[in-house]
Amino acid sequence: MRIGVITGSGSYTWPHESDRTERTVTTDHGAVTVTEGHLKDTEVVYLSRHGTGHHQLSHQVRHKANLAALLACEVDALVSFTVCGGTDPAAQPGSLIVFDDLYFPANRLPDGSTCTWYDAPGAAGRGHWIFDRPFSEPLRQELTAAATHTSAPVLDGGTYGHVDGPRFNSRSEIRALAQAGVTAVSQTAGPEAVLAGEAELPMALVGYVTDYANGVAPEPEPVEALLERMTASTEIFATLAEQALPALETVTPAGFVYRFGS
Repeated sequence: MRIGVITGSGSYTWPHESDRTERTVTTDHGAVTVTEGHLKDTEVVYLSRHGTGHHQLSHQVRHKANLAALLACEVDALVSFTVCGGTDPAAQPGSLIVFDDLYFPANRLPDGSTCTWYDAPGAAGRGHWIFDRPFSEPLRQELTAAATHTSAPVLDGGTYGHVDGPRFNSRSEIRALAQAGVTAVSQTAGPEAVLAGEAELPMALVGYVTDYANGVAPEPEPVEALLERMTASTEIFATLAEQALPALETVTPAGFVYRFGS
């Protein structure tokens, strides 16, 4: 299989990848730099959503360009990794979450436009993404099983909450998200899940908890602790990918798209 991999804050290159070739993919939504290579015998197409040196903050990430580039590279599935803040006390800092649900009610891209490929009325292939769970369950199960090979505790399931950046959230905002059942939050993965779903591309989302979100812990940790875990996330994500991706044989997308023919 040919697997797309997206990483975020703290991960700007992909370790353990061999035979690396960097190239620029031109799409209708902009040009994107990807790195093609191998994890063992598995072909991997990697991109950093923020770019080298965190060039693009969360409100500047070009989600459509990124997903269009991976689709142009003919990936069979997508694994997205994100560092996140725990809104549920069970999501302890230093743990992995293999998410099985999504909280993204705004359904908006960073520029404020609706998060969808279907921009033109009457366009061929337009439709509604219909699903029970928004992530590919076979892909999610492989990642959950492989996560035992990392040094991090693993939560099998959880709700990913997409929040707008670049600021962090207030205590009252985090309380509201926790009441909605959100397990952990970050500022970028919601649009990836929706665009992958509409493209019927199997996708899984894995989070690494760098800290508790605002107000969850009795006292906030020093920012240095968050940064240390963010740095550690690259190797943990890479180890997980190296264990899980070569084991993949076939995966299925989440749900289906009901399309209108004319």
